[in-house]
Amino acid sequence: MSRVLRDPLRADLLELIEQRDWATLNRILREQPAADIVELLDAVSVAEGTILFRLLPRKLAGEVFDLLPVERQNALITHMTGEEARTILERMTPDDRTALLEELPAHVTRRLLALLPEGQRSDALALLNYPPDSVGRLMTTAYVRVRPEWTREQVLDHLRRWGANSETLAMLYVTDERGKLLDDIRLRQVILADPGTRVEALMNWQFAALRADLDREAAVREFRKYDLFAMPVVDSEGMLIGIVTHDDVLRVEQEAATEDFHRIGTVSPLGMRFAEAGVGLLTRRRLGWLLSLVFVNLASGAVIGHYEELIAANTVLAFFLPLLIDSGGNSGAQSATLVVRALATGDVGPKDAGRLALRELGISMALGVTMAAAVFLLGWWRGGWDIAVVVAAAMAATVVASSLIGLLLPFLLSRFRADPATASAPLITSIADILGVAIYFAIAARWLVP
Repeated sequence: MSRVLRDPLRADLLELIEQRDWATLNRILREQPAADIVELLDAVSVAEGTILFRLLPRKLAGEVFDLLPVERQNALITHMTGEEARTILERMTPDDRTALLEELPAHVTRRLLALLPEGQRSDALALLNYPPDSVGRLMTTAYVRVRPEWTREQVLDHLRRWGANSETLAMLYVTDERGKLLDDIRLRQVILADPGTRVEALMNWQFAALRADLDREAAVREFRKYDLFAMPVVDSEGMLIGIVTHDDVLRVEQEAATEDFHRIGTVSPLGMRFAEAGVGLLTRRRLGWLLSLVFVNLASGAVIGHYEELIAANTVLAFFLPLLIDSGGNSGAQSATLVVRALATGDVGPKDAGRLALRELGISMALGVTMAAAVFLLGWWRGGWDIAVVVAAAMAATVVASSLIGLLLPFLLSRFRADPATASAPLITSIADILGVAIYFAIAARWLVP
């Protein structure tokens, strides 16, 4: 039963809550793994979740709380008593505690900070003082540092004494007497070393570190580059002030990917889980872009209005208009999607724009000619030779132009420090629509009008 937390068990638990059968609820919840209880809490209301959470044994409650999304943590902790909140906050790692506190209203954060012991409160305030999107907000001060002159036995004794409070023991950080980072070594190196070996004998004096003021998305790229479980964080003088672990970076990467997906769909980032977003928030996040794109698309109508007489004289042109502008929008969206993702992962940078544009020119010409050949036959069938030439030429030109715009627009936005994901499919499609209409009727006017 412990692996099945779907509707039947949920219904049973809700019924037990209504019956106030706390003993049975407590017994059932004790049998469930922490991850399954998280799934259950995610499926019930905040009030019901608070009741269930309070029934958990202290150790299991801590494990469950650590696994909950930040939004759910916020909702739970604001319903806790002071003692309950203190117990949860004290056992949280500094970085997880910072992630929780920075999402709460200011008055709630102040109340919770007052519950912490002096040392933990000072650490929390120090981390909260870093810029919101910086590595400083991600790091934890729970790590193990060692000295180069220590022997293997001294390091192991130090680990036995202080290791339980560290977020990870996979990496140990070597510092001098002032706290300056000298190197990082793996615990397995110490364990496998001969007795009496000094730390300096295990060092290679080569390490990668993050600056506390570095943007957190840049930290993701550094982790990907060096493929480390954890990375040290230093200040401007190279002093070790914390570490960042891979789970924190994974959370940042997930948040960044979610924001990019939202922007690709021209939705402003929600800042919370979609399932918990209200009607008002979702409406506001979508309405701005939709209204903006309405005005952008008015330009297409203006171009069509300019060629009313041409369309009246050659009504068959209207038949091909949706085909052309959709093809241009699709090709532009393809280019933009590839570039936005490549920029996000660091595969390409601004210096690559020219080289990639030349490559895209060749690709889009091949695509344009192929698609032009396909519509040429359709144009000949529907309107004869002249219409076939106009449609084929417009198709090739629209695909090439839209593909180049789709590729270059993310680079342009990145240059002006805007999010490249803003060059989303709907925006590129709207620009390609205007461009396609203009190209189509310009070619038609030149070819068909005596």
